[in-house]
Amino acid sequence: MPPGPLYTWGMPDVRLASPQGRWLLFTTVLGSAMAMLDSTVVNVALPRIGRDLDTGLAALQWTVNAYLVTLAGLILLGGSLGDRYGRRRVFVLGVVWFALASLLCGLAPTPGVLIAARALQGVGGALLTPGSLALIQASFHPDDRGRAVGLWSGFGGIGAAVGPFLGGWLVAGPGWRWVFLLNVPLAALCVPVALRHVPESAGARARGRFDVLGATLGALALALLTYALIEAPSGSPAVLPAAVAGLAVAVAFGYVERRRPDPMLPPDIFASRQFTAVNLVTLCVYAAFGGFFFLVALQLQVVAGYSPLAAGTALLPTTALMLLFSSRSGALADRTGPRLPLTVGPLLCAAAMLLMPRVGKGADYATDVLPALLVLGAGMVTLVAPLTATVLASVDTARAGLASGINNAAARAAGLVAVAALPLVAGMGPEAYRVPAAFDAAFDRAMLLCAGTLVLGAVLAFTLVRRPAPDCPHPECRTHGNVTAPPLEGGRRER
Repeated sequence: MPPGPLYTWGMPDVRLASPQGRWLLFTTVLGSAMAMLDSTVVNVALPRIGRDLDTGLAALQWTVNAYLVTLAGLILLGGSLGDRYGRRRVFVLGVVWFALASLLCGLAPTPGVLIAARALQGVGGALLTPGSLALIQASFHPDDRGRAVGLWSGFGGIGAAVGPFLGGWLVAGPGWRWVFLLNVPLAALCVPVALRHVPESAGARARGRFDVLGATLGALALALLTYALIEAPSGSPAVLPAAVAGLAVAVAFGYVERRRPDPMLPPDIFASRQFTAVNLVTLCVYAAFGGFFFLVALQLQVVAGYSPLAAGTALLPTTALMLLFSSRSGALADRTGPRLPLTVGPLLCAAAMLLMPRVGKGADYATDVLPALLVLGAGMVTLVAPLTATVLASVDTARAGLASGINNAAARAAGLVAVAALPLVAGMGPEAYRVPAAFDAAFDRAMLLCAGTLVLGAVLAFTLVRRPAPDCPHPECRTHGNVTAPPLEGGRRER
């Protein structure tokens, strides 16, 4: 089905300087910040969650991954729902859904309830995340659209930078439950503003059947494989059947997507060698990032003895560097082409992982922690903007939204697999995070594995990324602070 143009019920003529424009920007930033904050603050809270709920490492892994399974599996479907039924309507539904799931997380009496509530949070995130930027693209006057997207991206980056600090403060103060409960008043502020000030919009020719079967199979395959990886150390007899079933469902997902007239993941988009190559690089680098940010928050608290607030604050330099220098990195990539930054960036990040074993018992922040985070930030600055620009440039303009959604989902899927697999491969037992010496030794091995994965990403980029990418006109490529996934493009999605 050919992609339809964006339209607003009313023309897209909201001006940024108008009161409606400022409210529109405010509510989209606030809504997307809810999901972005959750992706960074929860890791800081994990040791306290484990202690208060008296649970092992597997439950902490599921606390992260239950959210990522549903978010990664449904984010493409969420964008399509907005195109069909109205982006404001689906965005508001996502915000309300996310807030109610957050309330359930904050009140969860057991690890099982928390994990189930996190999966529901992911559904809400899949509804609101694509719609936030799409509303800006569809509503603002063309003369103001670029600046509005840049402001949205910049404010979102600031939110991502503040997230670990805020999470640490909440955990050390009112408690880890407020990491989730904070979303309720944010949603209560966001929803009425959206209903009053944000115009409705949709895709003029968004039609055809939704690929609900494809989305369900994709999420189920991720869930089964994640279960097998997380539960493998326990020796559960269900591990092997879950792994086999996960592989079978993944094969069925591929079969369904090839045969559907309106697939969620059109196989022909991978006919672009550049697009396929950049997504392979994405899988490598975001697997390493997902494993790193899951484990480093535990390492700083369990082994180095940092408080939750200190651990959250320690991670600020990486995101701050991305906010300050991503635009310059993007400009450099315009001159050199994507191959150089997509090779050098992962190698810098690999060097940072090799510095992380210095972060042990009694680690000094200035001499042990900060150097590794600065090198990591430099690598991410070098990598992220060119990666996103190359993804968008590797397909037709009409498929930019679809390509960006696939790239974002791939990054999140890579992160959840890493969170599931890295502790297993590094030799972390179910109670490892309760024993500092054992966790420290496994953390060192995990950092070597992360470094190796990043080197593989660099090799893939150097070998496969060939065609130069033109200048990226999308401001979200250039001002981006989310360390868990590349930015989404809010333009058209192919139906």
